Amino acid sequence: MKHIYAFEKKEEYEKYQSIIDRFSNKLVKFQRVLEKDFALRDLPKGIVWTSEELATTTFSNVPIPAFTNKDLIYISPDLPNWRRLFVDQLEGRENAKVKTFYENLSEEHIFTIVGHELTHHSDLFLDEFDDEREDGIWFEEGMCEYLPRKLILDEIEFTNITNVERELVDIFKDKYGERSLEEFGSASYQGSLSSIMYDYWRSFLAITYIVEEKANHDIHQVFRDYHKWHNEGRKVPLTEYFEVQTLFV
Repeated sequence: MKHIYAFEKKEEYEKYQSIIDRFSNKLVKFQRVLEKDFALRDLPKGIVWTSEELATTTFSNVPIPAFTNKDLIYISPDLPNWRRLFVDQLEGRENAKVKTFYENLSEEHIFTIVGHELTHHSDLFLDEFDDEREDGIWFEEGMCEYLPRKLILDEIEFTNITNVERELVDIFKDKYGERSLEEFGSASYQGSLSSIMYDYWRSFLAITYIVEEKANHDIHQVFRDYHKWHNEGRKVPLTEYFEVQTLFV
């Protein structure tokens, strides 16, 4: 997998060179785990390290500077901007605990975002990148949040991010709570930042519940059930199949 540097000025690359190097070394180790245990067989052609501005205005128009397609992963290594972005999720709603958490967000948490994008390339997921990806997308997105966090963060860090996102769901339930998790799809990215992230928070929490409560931490059993749902013809919505359709009501 090639590493590509897309910055408008040499000084920008030099500013982020050390964190890019650290992330690149960690990514090799995470990649090996995915290859060994989670059917990562076809790697993207490369990872594009770039600025938040280029990621969200030139390479895409989604306000989150991390995404992947069949060939390339795009990611901003700018830790201060990620902290600001996550604070912006609150849309001015007062919550000192959540705000403080994001203002002090660790580099390790940002690396899990890199891990999220690589996890999308696992062959355990049933939909291809050029598919419409409207049916059960919450499962893939939630699993791409869960796996890197579970494998990279320590237990305290994992518990902290879980509690923060559970609180965020509660904060925004009055605004977005009426829509089903099954509505997570391409249209989701047309809303505000908090609207987009609301589906990610719920997807992660749903997967955490399925793996750790329903499947007794057996993540491979969850994937087997997911494949069974698909092989049987996707007769019911995936939220109903996993019995999480009322998890956030």
